[in-house]
Amino acid sequence: MSADRPGPDIDTSVPHVARIWNYWLGGKDNYPLDREVGDQILGMLPDVARLARASRLFLNRVVWHLAAEAGVRQFIDVGSGLPTVDNTHEVAQRAAPESKIVYVDHDPLVLQHARALLASTPEGATAYVHADLRDPDRILDAAAATLDFGRPIAFTLMGILEFIPDDDEAFAIVRRLLGAVPPGSYFAMFDGTNVVHGEASDRIVEVWNASGNAPLVLRTPEQIGRFFDGLDLLEPGIVPVTHWRPEGASEPDAVDAYGGVGRKP
Repeated sequence: MSADRPGPDIDTSVPHVARIWNYWLGGKDNYPLDREVGDQILGMLPDVARLARASRLFLNRVVWHLAAEAGVRQFIDVGSGLPTVDNTHEVAQRAAPESKIVYVDHDPLVLQHARALLASTPEGATAYVHADLRDPDRILDAAAATLDFGRPIAFTLMGILEFIPDDDEAFAIVRRLLGAVPPGSYFAMFDGTNVVHGEASDRIVEVWNASGNAPLVLRTPEQIGRFFDGLDLLEPGIVPVTHWRPEGASEPDAVDAYGGVGRKP
């Protein structure tokens, strides 16, 4: 369905993170208010568009490493957002056609476009779960219809935990998810910080939260590192997403999104 003709469950009077992110990535699945807020933020900090692209590339590198090098064949992508190029299943199944991927999001627009996420190789499988991260039990129950929880599973939570401002709640959700999977499973994430741009990043959060969008909070790299407590953190640790195993000879400039990958021992 075109974004110019919203479905009955789409509220275009409030901007939404998935649609703004889609706008920054050059997509078409967004509405005037999404673009208005997106442009307002870009006017304050043009680097946000680079952050969006860099975060997507971080996801691609993480999934490729896990599928091609770590032998992971099952993924749960929570907060998948709107389909774009090199979605998780495309990257994973390019490395290992038998890979199975479960996408999770709670945006009605993402649900309308979920069919684009359900393409799969004949050897593998994809599924979509319409659920909120705050309901991890529903996510796990629904994912069990596609995945084998007796075998390693990789969770990717890219830029989604920052929308759960309460640290205790956010940490509890991650512990619940990881507690349901066996040793050899993986957890990958990034969240926004204010390390690179300082007050400019703080001001963007103020604008974002005042827009009616889902409120978000910036965390320090140390706070982000706490999500990996009890896991074996892969090198290079908690770093700007542009610095996590970058391609090419030179290290790209840092962005205000830090993340990492951990393995459950």
